[in-house]
Amino acid sequence: VFLQIINHQHFQTLSLENHIKVRPVAPPRGLILSQDGVPLAENRPSFSLVAVPEKLSNFDETLSSLAKIVELPQITRKELVEELKSSPSFANVVLKPDLTAKELSVFSVNGHLFPGVFVQAGLSRHYPFGEATAHVLGYVGKISEVEEKFVDKFNYAATLTIGKTGVEKSQENTLHGLVGEQTIEVNAQGRVLRVLERKPPVPGNDVILTLDSSLQQVAIDTFKNLEGLSGAVVAMEPTTGAILASVSYPSFDPNNFVNGISRDLFTQLTKSKSRPLFDRTIKGQYPPGSTIKPIVALSALEDGVSSVKKTNCPGWYSLRGDRHRYRCWEKDGHGKVGLKRAIVKSCDVYFYKTAEKLGIDKMSRTLRQFGFGMPTGIDLPGERAGLLPSPAWKRKNRGAPWYPGETLITGIGQGFLLATPLQLAQMTATLANNGYRPSPYVVQQIEGKNEIEIPIQKTLDSSLVSLIDSENWTLVTESMFDVVHSSEGTARGSGYGATVQFAGKTGTSQVFSIGQDEEIDEDSLPHHLKDHALFIAFSPVENPQIALAVVVEHGSSGSATAAPIARKLFDSFFAQGYQNNE
Repeated sequence: VFLQIINHQHFQTLSLENHIKVRPVAPPRGLILSQDGVPLAENRPSFSLVAVPEKLSNFDETLSSLAKIVELPQITRKELVEELKSSPSFANVVLKPDLTAKELSVFSVNGHLFPGVFVQAGLSRHYPFGEATAHVLGYVGKISEVEEKFVDKFNYAATLTIGKTGVEKSQENTLHGLVGEQTIEVNAQGRVLRVLERKPPVPGNDVILTLDSSLQQVAIDTFKNLEGLSGAVVAMEPTTGAILASVSYPSFDPNNFVNGISRDLFTQLTKSKSRPLFDRTIKGQYPPGSTIKPIVALSALEDGVSSVKKTNCPGWYSLRGDRHRYRCWEKDGHGKVGLKRAIVKSCDVYFYKTAEKLGIDKMSRTLRQFGFGMPTGIDLPGERAGLLPSPAWKRKNRGAPWYPGETLITGIGQGFLLATPLQLAQMTATLANNGYRPSPYVVQQIEGKNEIEIPIQKTLDSSLVSLIDSENWTLVTESMFDVVHSSEGTARGSGYGATVQFAGKTGTSQVFSIGQDEEIDEDSLPHHLKDHALFIAFSPVENPQIALAVVVEHGSSGSATAAPIARKLFDSFFAQGYQNNE
Protein backbone atom coordinates (compact mmCIF):
# COMPACT_ATOMS: atom_id res chain seq x y z
CA VAL A 1 0.00 0.00 0.00
CA PHE A 2 2.76 2.39 0.95
CA LEU A 3 4.72 1.78 -2.29
CA GLN A 4 1.91 1.31 -4.77
CA ILE A 5 -0.71 3.75 -3.51
CA ILE A 6 0.74 6.37 -1.18
CA ASN A 7 4.03 6.88 -3.08
CA HIS A 8 2.86 5.81 -6.52
CA GLN A 9 3.45 9.21 -8.15
CA HIS A 10 6.93 9.57 -6.66
CA PHE A 11 8.19 6.21 -7.85
CA GLN A 12 6.53 6.54 -11.24
CA THR A 13 8.45 9.81 -11.76
CA LEU A 14 11.71 8.17 -10.73
CA SER A 15 11.03 5.31 -13.11
CA LEU A 16 10.39 7.64 -16.02
CA GLU A 17 13.57 9.59 -15.28
CA ASN A 18 15.51 6.34 -15.34
CA HIS A 19 14.43 5.27 -18.82
CA ILE A 20 13.58 8.62 -20.51
CA LYS A 21 16.62 10.80 -21.15
CA VAL A 22 17.09 14.16 -22.84
CA ARG A 23 20.35 14.44 -24.73
CA PRO A 24 21.76 17.62 -26.31
CA VAL A 25 22.44 17.86 -30.05
CA ALA A 26 25.31 20.10 -31.18
CA PRO A 27 24.42 22.84 -33.71
CA PRO A 28 26.32 23.09 -37.03
CA ARG A 29 28.82 25.95 -36.84
CA GLY A 30 28.19 28.99 -39.05
CA LEU A 31 30.31 29.53 -42.15
CA ILE A 32 32.88 32.26 -42.67
CA LEU A 33 32.97 33.75 -46.17
CA SER A 34 34.93 36.42 -47.99
CA GLN A 35 33.28 39.54 -49.38
CA ASP A 36 33.21 37.85 -52.80
CA GLY A 37 31.27 34.88 -51.41
CA VAL A 38 34.13 32.38 -51.24
CA PRO A 39 33.98 30.01 -48.22
CA LEU A 40 36.94 30.59 -45.91
CA ALA A 41 35.76 28.32 -43.08
CA GLU A 42 33.24 25.57 -43.71
CA ASN A 43 31.91 22.32 -42.29
CA ARG A 44 32.75 19.29 -44.34
CA PRO A 45 31.75 15.66 -43.85
CA SER A 46 34.34 13.81 -41.83
CA PHE A 47 34.70 10.21 -40.82
CA SER A 48 35.99 9.10 -37.44
CA LEU A 49 37.19 5.68 -36.32
CA VAL A 50 35.10 4.67 -33.32
CA ALA A 51 35.19 1.69 -30.96
CA VAL A 52 32.78 0.18 -28.40
CA PRO A 53 34.83 -1.06 -25.40
CA GLU A 54 32.63 -4.07 -24.58
CA LYS A 55 33.09 -5.45 -28.08
CA LEU A 56 36.90 -5.39 -27.97
CA SER A 57 38.57 -8.53 -26.65
CA ASN A 58 41.94 -6.82 -26.03
CA PHE A 59 42.47 -3.05 -26.20
CA ASP A 60 46.23 -3.13 -26.77
CA GLU A 61 46.13 -5.79 -29.48
CA THR A 62 43.28 -4.06 -31.32
CA LEU A 63 45.04 -0.70 -31.36
CA SER A 64 48.38 -2.24 -32.37
CA SER A 65 46.71 -3.98 -35.31
CA LEU A 66 44.85 -0.80 -36.29
CA ALA A 67 48.13 1.14 -36.26
CA LYS A 68 49.23 -0.94 -39.25
CA ILE A 69 46.52 0.55 -41.47
CA VAL A 70 45.87 3.99 -39.88
CA GLU A 71 48.28 6.36 -38.15
CA LEU A 72 48.10 5.78 -34.40
CA PRO A 73 51.33 6.85 -32.63
CA GLN A 74 52.39 4.84 -29.57
CA ILE A 75 51.73 7.73 -27.18
CA THR A 76 48.23 8.13 -28.64
CA ARG A 77 47.55 4.41 -28.20
CA LYS A 78 48.43 4.60 -24.50
CA GLU A 79 45.99 7.48 -24.00
CA LEU A 80 43.27 5.61 -25.91
CA VAL A 81 43.68 2.51 -23.78
CA GLU A 82 43.05 4.59 -20.66
CA GLU A 83 40.01 6.19 -22.27
CA LEU A 84 38.58 2.83 -23.32
CA LYS A 85 39.01 1.51 -19.78
CA SER A 86 37.35 4.51 -18.13
CA SER A 87 34.43 4.91 -20.57
CA PRO A 88 31.07 3.10 -20.21
CA SER A 89 31.32 -0.31 -21.85
CA PHE A 90 28.62 0.55 -24.42
CA ALA A 91 29.86 4.11 -25.20
CA ASN A 92 31.40 5.12 -28.51
CA VAL A 93 35.07 6.07 -28.08
CA VAL A 94 36.73 8.01 -30.92
CA LEU A 95 40.04 6.34 -31.81
CA LYS A 96 40.94 8.72 -34.63
CA PRO A 97 38.99 11.71 -35.95
CA ASP A 98 38.90 12.92 -39.55
CA LEU A 99 40.25 9.90 -41.42
CA THR A 100 42.00 10.56 -44.70
CA ALA A 101 40.49 9.17 -47.89
CA LYS A 102 43.20 6.52 -48.01
CA GLU A 103 42.68 5.51 -44.36
CA LEU A 104 38.92 5.33 -44.92
CA SER A 105 39.24 3.10 -47.95
CA VAL A 106 41.84 0.83 -46.31
CA PHE A 107 39.69 0.37 -43.21
CA SER A 108 36.59 -0.26 -45.32
CA VAL A 109 38.38 -3.23 -46.87
CA ASN A 110 39.77 -4.53 -43.57
CA GLY A 111 36.97 -3.54 -41.20
CA HIS A 112 35.73 -7.10 -40.81
CA LEU A 113 38.98 -7.90 -39.00
CA PHE A 114 38.11 -5.45 -36.21
CA PRO A 115 34.82 -6.34 -34.52
CA GLY A 116 33.64 -3.47 -32.31
CA VAL A 117 35.41 -0.84 -34.44
CA PHE A 118 33.48 1.13 -37.04
CA VAL A 119 33.42 4.40 -39.01
CA GLN A 120 31.15 7.20 -37.80
CA ALA A 121 30.17 10.13 -40.04
CA GLY A 122 29.96 13.73 -38.81
CA LEU A 123 30.96 17.32 -39.59
CA SER A 124 34.41 18.80 -39.10
CA ARG A 125 35.65 22.40 -39.46
CA HIS A 126 37.71 22.94 -42.58
CA TYR A 127 39.71 25.93 -43.84
CA PRO A 128 40.03 25.73 -47.66
CA PHE A 129 42.69 28.46 -47.89
CA GLY A 130 44.82 26.90 -45.15
CA GLU A 131 47.77 29.08 -44.18
CA ALA A 132 46.62 32.00 -46.35
CA THR A 133 43.87 32.94 -43.88
CA ALA A 134 45.16 31.25 -40.71
CA HIS A 135 45.87 34.35 -38.62
CA VAL A 136 42.86 36.45 -39.48
CA LEU A 137 40.37 33.55 -39.31
CA GLY A 138 42.04 31.72 -36.45
CA TYR A 139 40.90 28.16 -35.80
CA VAL A 140 38.71 26.01 -33.58
CA GLY A 141 40.03 23.42 -31.15
CA LYS A 142 38.89 21.19 -28.33
CA ILE A 143 37.32 23.04 -25.41
CA SER A 144 39.82 23.28 -22.57
CA GLU A 145 39.10 22.96 -18.85
CA VAL A 146 39.56 26.70 -18.45
CA GLU A 147 37.14 27.47 -21.29
CA GLU A 148 34.56 25.09 -19.83
CA LYS A 149 34.26 27.41 -16.84
CA PHE A 150 33.17 30.35 -18.98
CA VAL A 151 30.93 28.87 -21.68
CA ASP A 152 27.19 28.37 -21.36
CA LYS A 153 27.17 24.79 -20.11
CA PHE A 154 23.70 24.10 -21.52
CA ASN A 155 24.36 25.54 -24.98
CA TYR A 156 27.77 23.81 -25.22
CA ALA A 157 26.59 20.49 -23.74
CA ALA A 158 27.14 18.63 -27.03
CA THR A 159 29.86 20.86 -28.51
CA LEU A 160 33.45 19.60 -28.59
CA THR A 161 35.26 22.58 -30.15
CA ILE A 162 35.40 26.35 -29.68
CA GLY A 163 37.04 29.31 -31.45
CA LYS A 164 40.59 29.75 -30.20
CA THR A 165 41.96 32.72 -32.16
CA GLY A 166 41.04 35.24 -34.86
CA VAL A 167 37.51 35.63 -36.17
CA GLU A 168 36.64 32.16 -34.90
CA LYS A 169 37.20 33.48 -31.38
CA SER A 170 35.86 37.03 -31.70
CA GLN A 171 32.65 35.79 -33.38
CA GLU A 172 32.22 32.63 -31.28
CA ASN A 173 28.74 33.58 -30.03
CA THR A 174 27.59 34.33 -33.57
CA LEU A 175 29.06 31.20 -35.16
CA HIS A 176 28.14 28.63 -32.51
CA GLY A 177 24.35 28.46 -32.82
CA LEU A 178 21.81 27.05 -30.34
CA VAL A 179 21.88 23.52 -28.98
CA GLY A 180 19.11 21.11 -29.93
CA GLU A 181 17.88 18.10 -28.00
CA GLN A 182 16.42 14.66 -28.46
CA THR A 183 14.35 12.66 -26.01
CA ILE A 184 15.41 9.01 -25.95
CA GLU A 185 14.32 5.83 -24.24
CA VAL A 186 17.06 3.75 -22.61
CA ASN A 187 17.07 0.39 -20.84
CA ALA A 188 18.38 -0.35 -17.36
CA GLN A 189 21.97 -0.51 -18.68
CA GLY A 190 21.68 2.89 -20.32
CA ARG A 191 21.52 1.64 -23.91
CA VAL A 192 19.45 3.70 -26.35
CA LEU A 193 16.28 1.87 -27.40
CA ARG A 194 14.60 4.56 -29.49
CA VAL A 195 14.30 8.31 -30.08
CA LEU A 196 10.98 9.63 -28.79
CA GLU A 197 11.23 13.28 -29.73
CA ARG A 198 13.73 15.58 -31.43
CA LYS A 199 14.16 19.35 -31.31
CA PRO A 200 16.67 20.27 -34.04
CA PRO A 201 19.54 22.62 -33.16
CA VAL A 202 19.69 26.13 -34.65
CA PRO A 203 22.82 26.43 -36.83
CA GLY A 204 25.23 29.26 -36.15
CA ASN A 205 25.00 32.42 -38.24
CA ASP A 206 27.31 32.90 -41.19
CA VAL A 207 29.94 35.63 -40.94
CA ILE A 208 30.86 37.53 -44.10
CA LEU A 209 34.25 39.21 -43.98
CA THR A 210 35.67 42.21 -45.82
CA LEU A 211 38.55 40.09 -47.15
CA ASP A 212 39.08 39.75 -50.88
CA SER A 213 39.96 36.06 -51.27
CA SER A 214 42.05 36.58 -54.42
CA LEU A 215 44.03 39.45 -52.92
CA GLN A 216 44.61 37.42 -49.76
CA GLN A 217 46.05 34.55 -51.78
CA VAL A 218 48.26 36.86 -53.84
CA ALA A 219 49.64 38.41 -50.64
CA ILE A 220 50.78 35.13 -49.11
CA ASP A 221 52.04 33.73 -52.42
CA THR A 222 54.20 36.83 -52.81
CA PHE A 223 55.76 36.27 -49.40
CA LYS A 224 56.39 32.62 -50.22
CA ASN A 225 58.58 33.75 -53.11
CA LEU A 226 60.86 35.81 -50.84
CA GLU A 227 63.08 32.82 -49.98
CA GLY A 228 62.91 32.57 -46.23
CA LEU A 229 61.90 36.13 -45.37
CA SER A 230 59.07 36.84 -42.95
CA GLY A 231 56.74 39.77 -42.46
CA ALA A 232 53.22 41.07 -42.91
CA VAL A 233 50.98 42.98 -45.26
CA VAL A 234 47.68 44.73 -44.52
CA ALA A 235 45.49 46.28 -47.22
CA MET A 236 42.33 48.25 -46.51
CA GLU A 237 39.65 50.33 -48.16
CA PRO A 238 40.60 53.88 -47.11
CA THR A 239 37.14 55.40 -46.92
CA THR A 240 35.64 52.66 -44.73
CA GLY A 241 38.50 50.83 -43.02
CA ALA A 242 37.38 47.48 -44.46
CA ILE A 243 40.35 45.08 -44.45
CA LEU A 244 40.87 43.70 -47.96
CA ALA A 245 43.86 41.50 -47.14
CA SER A 246 45.75 40.65 -43.97
CA VAL A 247 48.65 38.22 -44.08
CA SER A 248 51.31 37.32 -41.54
CA TYR A 249 54.10 35.11 -42.84
CA PRO A 250 55.28 32.45 -42.11
CA SER A 251 51.90 31.00 -41.39
CA PHE A 252 50.49 27.58 -40.46
CA ASP A 253 47.71 25.21 -41.47
CA PRO A 254 44.78 25.76 -39.06
CA ASN A 255 43.24 22.44 -40.14
CA ASN A 256 45.84 20.68 -37.98
CA PHE A 257 44.25 22.13 -34.82
CA VAL A 258 40.61 21.23 -35.45
CA ASN A 259 40.63 17.66 -34.15
CA GLY A 260 43.66 17.97 -31.89
CA ILE A 261 47.18 18.72 -33.10
CA SER A 262 49.95 16.19 -32.54
CA ARG A 263 52.51 17.01 -29.86
CA ASP A 264 55.38 16.85 -32.31
CA LEU A 265 53.79 19.30 -34.73
CA PHE A 266 52.73 21.68 -31.96
CA THR A 267 56.25 21.64 -30.51
CA GLN A 268 57.65 22.29 -33.97
CA LEU A 269 55.35 25.31 -34.45
CA THR A 270 55.90 26.83 -31.02
CA LYS A 271 59.69 26.44 -31.04
CA SER A 272 60.26 27.58 -34.62
CA LYS A 273 62.45 30.70 -34.82
CA SER A 274 60.22 32.03 -37.60
CA ARG A 275 57.22 32.10 -35.19
CA PRO A 276 54.49 30.93 -37.59
CA LEU A 277 51.80 31.14 -34.88
CA PHE A 278 52.54 34.83 -34.21
CA ASP A 279 50.20 37.26 -35.99
CA ARG A 280 52.54 40.01 -37.09
CA THR A 281 49.75 42.14 -38.58
CA ILE A 282 48.27 43.12 -35.20
CA LYS A 283 50.93 41.98 -32.71
CA GLY A 284 54.20 42.67 -34.47
CA GLN A 285 55.65 46.03 -33.38
CA TYR A 286 58.32 47.61 -35.58
CA PRO A 287 60.10 50.96 -35.87
CA PRO A 288 58.23 52.54 -38.81
CA GLY A 289 61.39 54.08 -40.26
CA SER A 290 61.04 56.60 -43.06
CA THR A 291 57.39 55.72 -43.69
CA ILE A 292 56.47 58.42 -41.13
CA LYS A 293 58.36 61.19 -42.94
CA PRO A 294 55.19 62.39 -44.72
CA ILE A 295 53.54 62.76 -41.29
CA VAL A 296 56.50 64.69 -39.90
CA ALA A 297 56.45 66.89 -43.00
CA LEU A 298 52.75 67.63 -42.56
CA SER A 299 53.27 68.49 -38.92
CA ALA A 300 56.12 70.84 -39.76
CA LEU A 301 54.27 72.54 -42.60
CA GLU A 302 51.20 73.07 -40.47
CA ASP A 303 53.21 74.34 -37.53
CA GLY A 304 55.16 76.77 -39.66
CA VAL A 305 58.59 75.47 -38.62
CA SER A 306 59.41 74.17 -42.06
CA SER A 307 58.91 75.24 -45.63
CA VAL A 308 59.94 74.24 -49.09
CA LYS A 309 63.22 76.09 -48.51
CA LYS A 310 66.23 73.98 -49.30
CA THR A 311 68.73 72.78 -46.74
CA ASN A 312 72.12 71.15 -47.23
CA CYS A 313 72.64 67.44 -46.59
CA PRO A 314 76.35 66.53 -46.36
CA GLY A 315 75.49 63.02 -45.22
CA TRP A 316 75.30 63.77 -41.50
CA TYR A 317 73.90 66.19 -38.94
CA SER A 318 75.07 67.27 -35.48
CA LEU A 319 73.28 69.10 -32.73
CA ARG A 320 74.80 72.43 -31.72
CA GLY A 321 77.62 71.87 -29.25
CA ASP A 322 77.61 68.09 -29.86
CA ARG A 323 80.25 66.29 -31.91
CA HIS A 324 78.06 63.22 -32.44
CA ARG A 325 77.05 62.80 -36.09
CA TYR A 326 73.58 61.53 -36.95
CA ARG A 327 74.09 59.99 -40.33
CA CYS A 328 71.95 60.00 -43.45
CA TRP A 329 71.39 56.72 -45.23
CA GLU A 330 73.12 58.33 -48.24
CA LYS A 331 76.72 58.35 -47.06
CA ASP A 332 77.82 61.22 -49.34
CA GLY A 333 74.66 63.22 -48.68
CA HIS A 334 71.91 64.56 -50.94
CA GLY A 335 73.23 68.10 -51.32
CA LYS A 336 70.57 70.82 -51.44
CA VAL A 337 67.09 69.42 -50.72
CA GLY A 338 63.68 70.93 -50.08
CA LEU A 339 60.73 69.21 -48.43
CA LYS A 340 59.42 67.54 -51.56
CA ARG A 341 62.79 66.16 -52.64
CA ALA A 342 63.54 65.18 -49.03
CA ILE A 343 60.50 62.87 -49.12
CA VAL A 344 61.25 61.61 -52.62
CA LYS A 345 64.90 60.83 -51.76
CA SER A 346 64.09 60.04 -48.10
CA CYS A 347 66.79 62.42 -46.84
CA ASP A 348 67.44 61.78 -43.15
CA VAL A 349 69.31 65.03 -42.53
CA TYR A 350 66.35 67.13 -43.68
CA PHE A 351 64.11 65.34 -41.20
CA TYR A 352 66.67 65.50 -38.39
CA LYS A 353 66.55 69.28 -38.72
CA THR A 354 62.76 69.31 -39.05
CA ALA A 355 62.33 67.11 -35.96
CA GLU A 356 64.65 69.36 -33.97
CA LYS A 357 62.58 72.42 -34.90
CA LEU A 358 59.28 70.67 -34.15
CA GLY A 359 60.25 69.10 -30.86
CA ILE A 360 59.12 65.74 -29.54
CA ASP A 361 55.85 67.00 -28.03
CA LYS A 362 54.51 68.44 -31.29
CA MET A 363 55.62 65.37 -33.25
CA SER A 364 53.97 63.03 -30.75
CA ARG A 365 50.68 64.95 -30.89
CA THR A 366 50.57 64.69 -34.68
CA LEU A 367 51.57 61.01 -34.73
CA ARG A 368 48.82 60.23 -32.21
CA GLN A 369 46.25 61.82 -34.53
CA PHE A 370 47.37 59.32 -37.17
CA GLY A 371 46.79 56.41 -34.79
CA PHE A 372 50.21 55.80 -33.24
CA GLY A 373 50.44 54.61 -29.66
CA MET A 374 46.92 53.19 -29.39
CA PRO A 375 44.99 50.17 -30.70
CA THR A 376 43.03 50.69 -33.89
CA GLY A 377 40.07 48.85 -32.33
CA ILE A 378 39.86 46.21 -35.06
CA ASP A 379 37.38 43.41 -34.34
CA LEU A 380 40.09 40.80 -33.76
CA PRO A 381 41.53 39.61 -30.43
CA GLY A 382 45.06 40.33 -29.29
CA GLU A 383 45.84 43.64 -30.99
CA ARG A 384 48.82 45.56 -29.59
CA ALA A 385 49.05 49.33 -29.28
CA GLY A 386 52.60 49.97 -30.50
CA LEU A 387 54.58 52.68 -28.71
CA LEU A 388 54.48 56.47 -29.06
CA PRO A 389 57.35 57.87 -26.95
CA SER A 390 57.43 61.17 -25.11
CA PRO A 391 59.50 62.70 -22.31
CA ALA A 392 56.77 61.81 -19.80
CA TRP A 393 56.69 58.22 -21.06
CA LYS A 394 60.46 57.88 -20.76
CA ARG A 395 60.56 59.27 -17.22
CA LYS A 396 57.83 56.87 -16.14
CA ASN A 397 59.06 53.73 -17.91
CA ARG A 398 62.83 54.22 -18.16
CA GLY A 399 63.47 56.53 -15.20
CA ALA A 400 65.57 58.79 -17.43
CA PRO A 401 65.28 62.22 -19.07
CA TRP A 402 64.54 62.74 -22.75
CA TYR A 403 67.60 63.68 -24.81
CA PRO A 404 67.59 65.97 -27.88
CA GLY A 405 69.16 63.24 -30.01
CA GLU A 406 66.15 61.02 -29.35
CA THR A 407 63.96 63.68 -30.92
CA LEU A 408 66.08 63.55 -34.06
CA ILE A 409 65.87 59.80 -34.52
CA THR A 410 62.14 59.79 -33.75
CA GLY A 411 61.79 62.15 -36.74
CA ILE A 412 62.99 59.38 -39.05
CA GLY A 413 60.91 56.65 -37.39
CA GLN A 414 63.64 55.12 -35.24
CA GLY A 415 64.35 55.01 -31.51
CA PHE A 416 61.52 54.04 -29.18
CA LEU A 417 58.72 54.54 -31.75
CA LEU A 418 56.93 51.28 -32.64
CA ALA A 419 53.90 50.49 -34.81
CA THR A 420 52.07 47.41 -36.02
CA PRO A 421 51.53 46.81 -39.77
CA LEU A 422 47.82 47.45 -39.16
CA GLN A 423 48.60 50.85 -37.63
CA LEU A 424 50.80 51.69 -40.62
CA ALA A 425 47.98 50.74 -42.98
CA GLN A 426 45.58 52.94 -40.99
CA MET A 427 48.11 55.79 -41.14
CA THR A 428 48.35 55.35 -44.92
CA ALA A 429 44.57 55.37 -45.27
CA THR A 430 44.45 58.59 -43.23
CA LEU A 431 46.93 60.16 -45.65
CA ALA A 432 44.82 58.96 -48.58
CA ASN A 433 41.70 60.48 -46.96
CA ASN A 434 43.37 63.86 -46.31
CA GLY A 435 42.97 63.45 -42.58
CA TYR A 436 40.01 61.14 -41.96
CA ARG A 437 41.21 58.18 -39.93
CA PRO A 438 39.14 55.05 -40.65
CA SER A 439 38.41 52.38 -38.05
CA PRO A 440 39.68 49.03 -39.42
CA TYR A 441 37.35 46.03 -39.34
CA VAL A 442 37.10 42.55 -40.88
CA VAL A 443 33.47 41.52 -40.21
CA GLN A 444 31.29 42.98 -42.93
CA GLN A 445 27.94 41.44 -41.99
CA ILE A 446 26.22 38.62 -40.16
CA GLU A 447 23.82 36.50 -42.15
CA GLY A 448 21.19 34.82 -39.98
CA LYS A 449 19.78 31.39 -40.67
CA ASN A 450 16.35 32.99 -40.82
CA GLU A 451 17.57 34.65 -44.03
CA ILE A 452 17.57 38.10 -42.46
CA GLU A 453 20.86 39.87 -43.07
CA ILE A 454 22.21 41.81 -40.13
CA PRO A 455 24.58 44.57 -41.35
CA ILE A 456 27.60 45.57 -39.31
CA GLN A 457 27.67 49.34 -39.22
CA LYS A 458 31.10 50.89 -39.52
CA THR A 459 31.86 54.60 -39.68
CA LEU A 460 34.93 56.75 -39.97
CA ASP A 461 36.67 57.72 -36.78
CA SER A 462 35.05 60.85 -35.43
CA SER A 463 38.41 62.56 -35.04
CA LEU A 464 39.93 64.42 -37.95
CA VAL A 465 43.62 65.22 -38.17
CA SER A 466 43.67 68.88 -37.21
CA LEU A 467 45.51 70.30 -40.20
CA ILE A 468 44.12 73.43 -41.76
CA ASP A 469 45.86 74.13 -45.05
CA SER A 470 44.74 71.73 -47.82
CA GLU A 471 47.80 72.72 -49.86
CA ASN A 472 49.92 70.88 -47.30
CA TRP A 473 48.09 67.62 -48.09
CA THR A 474 48.57 68.25 -51.79
CA LEU A 475 52.30 68.84 -51.40
CA VAL A 476 52.84 65.66 -49.37
CA THR A 477 50.67 63.55 -51.71
CA GLU A 478 52.56 64.85 -54.74
CA SER A 479 55.82 63.99 -53.00
CA MET A 480 54.64 60.43 -52.29
CA PHE A 481 53.57 60.14 -55.94
CA ASP A 482 57.08 61.13 -57.00
CA VAL A 483 58.57 58.52 -54.64
CA VAL A 484 57.09 55.96 -57.03
CA HIS A 485 56.87 57.66 -60.41
CA SER A 486 59.76 60.16 -60.64
CA SER A 487 63.29 59.40 -61.83
CA GLU A 488 64.69 60.12 -58.34
CA GLY A 489 62.08 58.28 -56.28
CA THR A 490 63.31 55.56 -53.93
CA ALA A 491 60.52 53.22 -55.16
CA ARG A 492 60.65 54.15 -58.86
CA GLY A 493 61.33 50.54 -59.85
CA SER A 494 58.00 49.41 -58.42
CA GLY A 495 56.09 52.19 -60.17
CA TYR A 496 57.45 51.47 -63.63
CA GLY A 497 54.69 50.41 -66.02
CA ALA A 498 51.94 50.47 -63.39
CA THR A 499 48.46 50.33 -64.91
CA VAL A 500 47.12 52.50 -62.10
CA GLN A 501 49.51 54.99 -60.55
CA PHE A 502 50.04 55.06 -56.80
CA ALA A 503 51.63 57.17 -54.07
CA GLY A 504 54.01 55.56 -51.58
CA LYS A 505 56.88 55.86 -49.16
CA THR A 506 59.74 53.47 -48.53
CA GLY A 507 61.29 52.82 -45.15
CA THR A 508 63.96 50.80 -43.39
CA SER A 509 64.37 50.35 -39.67
CA GLN A 510 67.58 49.37 -37.97
CA VAL A 511 67.65 46.23 -35.86
CA PHE A 512 70.81 47.22 -33.96
CA SER A 513 72.84 50.36 -33.30
CA ILE A 514 75.93 51.20 -35.34
CA GLY A 515 78.95 52.85 -33.73
CA GLN A 516 79.82 56.46 -34.58
CA ASP A 517 82.76 55.61 -36.85
CA GLU A 518 81.69 52.09 -37.75
CA GLU A 519 81.09 51.04 -41.34
CA ILE A 520 78.73 48.15 -41.98
CA ASP A 521 78.51 46.00 -45.09
CA GLU A 522 74.82 45.08 -45.23
CA ASP A 523 75.48 42.03 -47.42
CA SER A 524 77.91 40.55 -44.89
CA LEU A 525 75.54 40.88 -41.93
CA PRO A 526 73.83 37.78 -40.50
CA HIS A 527 70.19 37.64 -41.58
CA HIS A 528 68.81 38.45 -38.11
CA LEU A 529 70.80 41.72 -37.97
CA LYS A 530 69.69 43.13 -41.32
CA ASP A 531 67.31 46.09 -41.43
CA HIS A 532 63.55 45.63 -41.66
CA ALA A 533 62.10 46.75 -45.00
CA LEU A 534 58.85 48.75 -45.11
CA PHE A 535 56.58 50.33 -47.69
CA ILE A 536 53.27 52.19 -47.48
CA ALA A 537 51.13 53.21 -50.45
CA PHE A 538 47.64 54.04 -51.68
CA SER A 539 46.03 53.97 -55.12
CA PRO A 540 44.70 55.63 -57.22
CA VAL A 541 46.21 58.91 -56.10
CA GLU A 542 42.89 60.64 -56.72
CA ASN A 543 39.90 58.86 -55.17
CA PRO A 544 41.97 56.12 -53.44
CA GLN A 545 40.36 52.69 -53.24
CA ILE A 546 43.12 50.74 -51.53
CA ALA A 547 45.77 51.62 -48.96
CA LEU A 548 48.36 49.20 -47.67
CA ALA A 549 51.44 48.67 -45.54
CA VAL A 550 54.13 46.05 -46.06
CA VAL A 551 56.76 44.98 -43.51
CA VAL A 552 59.48 42.49 -44.44
CA GLU A 553 61.57 41.45 -41.46
CA HIS A 554 65.30 41.77 -42.17
CA GLY A 555 64.46 42.56 -45.80
CA SER A 556 67.22 45.23 -45.91
CA SER A 557 65.57 47.59 -48.41
CA GLY A 558 62.04 48.97 -48.54
CA SER A 559 62.42 49.81 -52.22
CA ALA A 560 63.88 46.45 -53.28
CA THR A 561 61.93 44.08 -51.01
CA ALA A 562 58.73 45.63 -49.64
CA ALA A 563 57.62 47.90 -52.51
CA PRO A 564 57.42 45.08 -55.11
CA ILE A 565 54.94 43.27 -52.84
CA ALA A 566 52.71 46.34 -52.84
CA ARG A 567 52.93 46.55 -56.64
CA LYS A 568 51.78 42.95 -57.02
CA LEU A 569 48.81 43.58 -54.74
CA PHE A 570 47.84 46.72 -56.66
CA ASP A 571 48.08 44.88 -59.98
CA SER A 572 45.91 42.06 -58.65
CA PHE A 573 43.39 44.45 -57.10
CA PHE A 574 42.81 46.49 -60.24
CA ALA A 575 42.95 43.45 -62.54
CA GLN A 576 39.79 42.18 -60.81
CA GLY A 577 37.72 44.98 -62.26
CA TYR A 578 37.93 47.62 -59.56
CA GLN A 579 37.32 50.88 -61.32
CA ASN A 580 39.84 53.69 -61.46
CA ASN A 581 37.64 56.73 -60.98
CA GLU A 582 40.38 59.33 -61.25
